[in-house]
Amino acid sequence: MSTEVHESPALAMIHTVPGIIPAFNELVGRHLPGWRSFNMLDESLLENTIPEGTLSRQTMRRLATHIWSAADAGASAVLVTCSSLGPAVDAAVPLCPVPLFRIDDGMAIEAIQRGNRIGVLATLATTMNPTTRLIERHAQRIGHNVSVTGRLCEGAFDKLRNGDRAAHDAMIREGLASLVGSVDVVVLAQASMANALNEISETSVPVLTSPELGVLHMSSALSVQDSAHS
Repeated sequence: MSTEVHESPALAMIHTVPGIIPAFNELVGRHLPGWRSFNMLDESLLENTIPEGTLSRQTMRRLATHIWSAADAGASAVLVTCSSLGPAVDAAVPLCPVPLFRIDDGMAIEAIQRGNRIGVLATLATTMNPTTRLIERHAQRIGHNVSVTGRLCEGAFDKLRNGDRAAHDAMIREGLASLVGSVDVVVLAQASMANALNEISETSVPVLTSPELGVLHMSSALSVQDSAHS
């Protein structure tokens, strides 16, 4: 029996929005050479969180089940790409049998290095608080003082969910224009927002998105762990 399928480590990615999967596959191919990836999609994790306005214990438990299922399927590491689920990822990290990452860690760390006044642009209220807390936590860890200004693009996520990406992206650009004058750096709170920057040539302050920074952060952490174990 051939064991070739197990020669390269596997990354499991858990998503709540189907449209971002191709971009993540491409990022993993670029930044995690030697790794293969597989995707797990459960839109209900986010669909249930939006009306509740916060992460329920049941949703946290369900995400944990997906994470353990990914490990049982052979994943050497797991990435959760939905920022609204960030606190559930944090809760699962100490118990997880493999390295577990939330997508927005890299972006939060980069934002703190870019300035003290950080703007957070979100299309979902459920993402605003986890993103703000994450930035504040990383800042506190390194003794950095930051002020976070949040701006919600109300209704934009519904546009995306209904297939109107152009309207969604336009609302993000509008929200961005209203933030850039009062902050040093802007972070887009959800991975699904990154596409909106494609039609912006330049902005007066850096605008950070989570997908690439998150994958780079994970790649760096995994290579450090590999070195420690070799």
